[in-house]
Amino acid sequence: MPRENKEAKAARMRQILAVLQQTYPQAHCELSFSNPLELLIATILSAQCTDKRVNLVTADLFKRYRTPLHYAAAPLEELERLIQSTGFFRNKARSIKGCCQALVDKFDAQVPKTMEELTSLGGVGRKTANVVLGNAFGLNVGVVVDTHVARLSQRLGMTRRTDAEKIEQELMGLVSRDVWTMFSHWLIWHGRRRCTARSPGCDHCEIRHLCPQVGVRGAGKEEGVA
Repeated sequence: MPRENKEAKAARMRQILAVLQQTYPQAHCELSFSNPLELLIATILSAQCTDKRVNLVTADLFKRYRTPLHYAAAPLEELERLIQSTGFFRNKARSIKGCCQALVDKFDAQVPKTMEELTSLGGVGRKTANVVLGNAFGLNVGVVVDTHVARLSQRLGMTRRTDAEKIEQELMGLVSRDVWTMFSHWLIWHGRRRCTARSPGCDHCEIRHLCPQVGVRGAGKEEGVA
């Protein structure tokens, strides 16, 4: 694939997204939640953990704690025990308590709807904020860059960046704002179901004709992209 300028990349990205949209029409956030607070907590827990494991943990957690005040008042040891199986549970427990205390103190116990306010909360970075804004509030403020989105963006030759925020800025310039949230879902679903890290299913991939397969062993198409 020849070296592309930004316009060519954006055009190829539109083709990719059209195919992924058709392939995964039911794509959605796979964290279980019923309100913005639950999604915020679930996203914090999802760091270095599968959505499936998080959903198992939050099934009980959300019954026990229903408001930011409940989390803020919870004994740290109790919270750690309840979320232990998600990994890094001590840091996550402190983040959740600090975040919820800030919601009580600064935001009338409500999850805010802006990037600036969300990222002012302890343990909440751009990725978590984008998940909440896009999926709980329907606001396309940025692009969720998790491990799947970062990996596939590089494999598709859309970026050579490794820093999540720099990858996000490049993707925001290539993808129409009205589909920023869905773009992440389509890539995540494709990364989980077809384009896995170790054994990508290139032979049956729906977007193989649009992919330079950067970093795929034996692909022989790694030069002249991005």
